[in-house]
Formats: sequence, structure tokens, C-alpha cells
Amino acid sequence: MFHNTRQVSIEWGDCDPADIVFYPRYFAFFDASTGALFDAMGFTLKYIRDELHAVGYPMVDTRSQFFKPSRYGDVVTIHSELTHIGRASFGIRHRLFNGDDLAVECSEKRVWACHDASGALKALPIPEQIKQRMSTDRP
Repeated sequence: MFHNTRQVSIEWGDCDPADIVFYPRYFAFFDASTGALFDAMGFTLKYIRDELHAVGYPMVDTRSQFFKPSRYGDVVTIHSELTHIGRASFGIRHRLFNGDDLAVECSEKRVWACHDASGALKALPIPEQIKQRMSTDRP
């Protein structure tokens, strides 16, 4: 399945008074990593919205385990990979490494979503071109 890697520099504003990353910041890192994964597949959110007329891929479930803290000045590496592809939903696993150590692991379930005629958010089947790209290994 498709995967992507990116680096993140931990900034002062990411940290709490204990000088470690405040846990909600990890979810922001992982959300940005999902966007980077789609960008790497060739499907920017702008393309998804403008050309495919979808809202995007909102989260319906997320879970994380925290193994090692990260601190201001650390440069961490986030490996993101698709884990399953359903009709309208898909899973992503993010693994955040601080050096060689796994610091945080997160799983997400997201849905392909559009607005219906009333303006309500509605899950729709993932477009075939995106499903095909999701199921390939990154070149």
C-alpha cells in the first residue's frame, strides 16, 4: 500500500510546561502527515475539492500509543502508510520516530466525504483513481 515519510522539527510552541510535546500536537502532526500522504499520491486537497467536488477525508476514529517523549529542538520522522481500503473508508498508520526509537504510533480511520443536497456531510465511495493509487507502493 502507499506510504510516505516526512520530517518535523519540534518547535517551542509544540511543548507543554514539562518541556515535552503536548499530546494534541501529535494529532496535528499526523493530520498534516495524512495530507502529505495524499499530496505524494498526486491528490492535493485543492484537487480533491475543486476537481472531484469532495469535502475531503474526515476522521471518524483515531488511537495513539505514546512510548517516548519528544522535546523542543528534536527532529522527528513520521512514516505514514495506508493499512486498509474499504468502499468509503480507509485506514492509515503513522509511526513517529525520534532518532531510532518509536516515540508514538497512531491509527486513523477516515471516510471519503461530500456534502449532499441539503448540505449534510455524507460518506461516498472512494473514487476508483484514488483507490488504485492507494493500493500501489510508492515508486
